[in-house]
Amino acid sequence: MVIAALILAGLAAVVHVFIFYLESVTWTGPRARAVFGTTEADAQATRGLAFNQGFYNLFLAIAVVTGIVLMAAGNTVAGATLVFVGAGSMAAAALVLVLSDRAYASAALKQGALPALAVTLLAVGLAL
Repeated sequence: MVIAALILAGLAAVVHVFIFYLESVTWTGPRARAVFGTTEADAQATRGLAFNQGFYNLFLAIAVVTGIVLMAAGNTVAGATLVFVGAGSMAAAALVLVLSDRAYASAALKQGALPALAVTLLAVGLAL
């Protein structure tokens, strides 16, 4: 169960690296605008905010990947802590997103399902 949790957490990290790329690297491009439903003017006006937000997503992904590496190296306490904090924050951010506006339910599900499952499976797997 722990291995499944770490795989899901790793996939969540990949999703958040992609979100980082969209928000911090290509925010004003057509692909990012299509994903986030913004106009070119809106994207230009929010470029600085998106750039910063993208790095939050990257840092969460880095925490999760570092936790996975530590757990694989046998440091379960530090590794699990990082996975719980990183993936838990991803899941919590998705919850905040959907609570802020139900129109974002699909986006919240896409960014929050994997980390929520990872946290749940890791907690159960470590408890057994």
